[in-house]
Amino acid sequence: MLGPSAHTDSFARDNLPPADQWPEMRLEGFDYPDYLNAAVELTDAMVAKGFGDHTALIGNGRIRTYKELTDWSNRIAHVLVEDHGIKPGNRVLIRSANNPAMVACWLAATKAGAVVVNTMPMLRAGELAKIVDKAEVVLALCDTRLMDEIVACAKGSRFLKKVIGFDGTANHDAELDRAALGKPVRFEAVQTGRDDVALLGFTSGTTGEPKATMHFHRDLMIIADGYAREVLKVVPEDVFVGSPPLAFTFGLGGLAVFPLRFGAAAALLEQATPPNLISIIQQYKATVCFTAPTAYRVMLKAMEEGADLSSLRAAVSAGETLPAPVYDEWIAKTGKPMLDGIGATEMLHIFLTNRFDDHRPASTGKPVAGYEARVVDESGDECPRGTPGRLAVKGPTGCRYLADDRQRNYVRNGWNITGDTFVQTEDGYFHFAARNDDMIVSSGYNIAGPEVEAALLAHDDVLECAVIGTPDEARGQIVAAHVVLTEGVRPDEATVLRLQEHVKQVIAPYKYPRRIVFTGALPKTATGKIQRFRLREKH
Repeated sequence: MLGPSAHTDSFARDNLPPADQWPEMRLEGFDYPDYLNAAVELTDAMVAKGFGDHTALIGNGRIRTYKELTDWSNRIAHVLVEDHGIKPGNRVLIRSANNPAMVACWLAATKAGAVVVNTMPMLRAGELAKIVDKAEVVLALCDTRLMDEIVACAKGSRFLKKVIGFDGTANHDAELDRAALGKPVRFEAVQTGRDDVALLGFTSGTTGEPKATMHFHRDLMIIADGYAREVLKVVPEDVFVGSPPLAFTFGLGGLAVFPLRFGAAAALLEQATPPNLISIIQQYKATVCFTAPTAYRVMLKAMEEGADLSSLRAAVSAGETLPAPVYDEWIAKTGKPMLDGIGATEMLHIFLTNRFDDHRPASTGKPVAGYEARVVDESGDECPRGTPGRLAVKGPTGCRYLADDRQRNYVRNGWNITGDTFVQTEDGYFHFAARNDDMIVSSGYNIAGPEVEAALLAHDDVLECAVIGTPDEARGQIVAAHVVLTEGVRPDEATVLRLQEHVKQVIAPYKYPRRIVFTGALPKTATGKIQRFRLREKH
């Protein structure tokens, strides 16, 4: 039963999935008032609690306090409502790299009651058009350094009629910024309902017709009051850093919602390469880092060369399975655990994770408070412990696709079926095996690509790798490994044989990569996920 709505534009609520296609929602312990505006909770409410002078955002050479962020977002909200006629429920697209101005725009649009669509700066006009059409976006806010593609998109759009530029640097010299300077620092935010849609998250794995996941104002609070409070135990002294784009829900949670909910700070990087992450961790004594295992491997190498990452108390790994060698080496060098977790855009954020006091290699741990998970077969029946199957989860967040028949595929019998193959041990821990489409079947054997990757990564010659199945007439498929070698290692036949023999010694010999391809770099998404489908296209 949905609560009251403040949306005068009912598009989002009208396009929610039918009630009988929703997952079962477990909201016990997550009690919020009927009317809730997430952006107010993260800014104005924090100032009222005494955090006004605390640092909120660091980025592009500036440090901004909670009071400054509150005033900034309020001024922009005035512009959106008074100058551009934004109504509660209208969809507003934001296009930017990770910087404080993007956060301010997201907060402002949310305060105005809009449904925000955050997008990646690398998207082209055609890709943006699919998003604009799906969400019926009426206004776009864009960093002036990225205007060309969204302007081209708007020219052919029947929905998007306005594109307003903002200055993503610290200069505040663009149309939106200049208009905002003349507005009051107080804004009467729209009293949105807790069940009003606040955010449309387009899935990072989208191919073809994009899928938009719908998240309520209460969902944004739930991921902070659940995972961030229970697992990360966030305190105001924390400084968050990370590589995931704010355009993805993993990044928005880890680099905006989580710190702002608890009076902590976030240091944002437009180019979040591992070297840049290392630099900002050292400069601002960051305590919580969100990135992918591949970046942590680079950090480990940098520590050997004298980098000081001792300020980090929480290293969160997600987006890719965490290989045991990376986990083991991190603990050996820092004395602190690396928290492997798994989330999904459909679920908004992490729902399975290790804990500081309960962690182990090659394990994704147990459900976050409020969630329940199990491993099921194709019929939806729970698999015996130790048997691989499909991961099913339900909790206080869940999949709601915007007007999309694929809702029926993701939600079955009240469970969210994530598309991952997992094994649950007798004592309740979950272990990632593969994406459902990453399982390799060779001569009748089921081989999990990540297991072979972990074996390869345990060898000093391997910096990065990705394992896929490739067609083979005799075996159906064979294991093929694309390997980035450590500097100085020769990409020759002797190295191939050395790595193959190593894998045979670490895991069952039939799992070894019969083909090894040496490469200078692996294709990745902006969140650090290896794009194995691109490797498959080469075979």
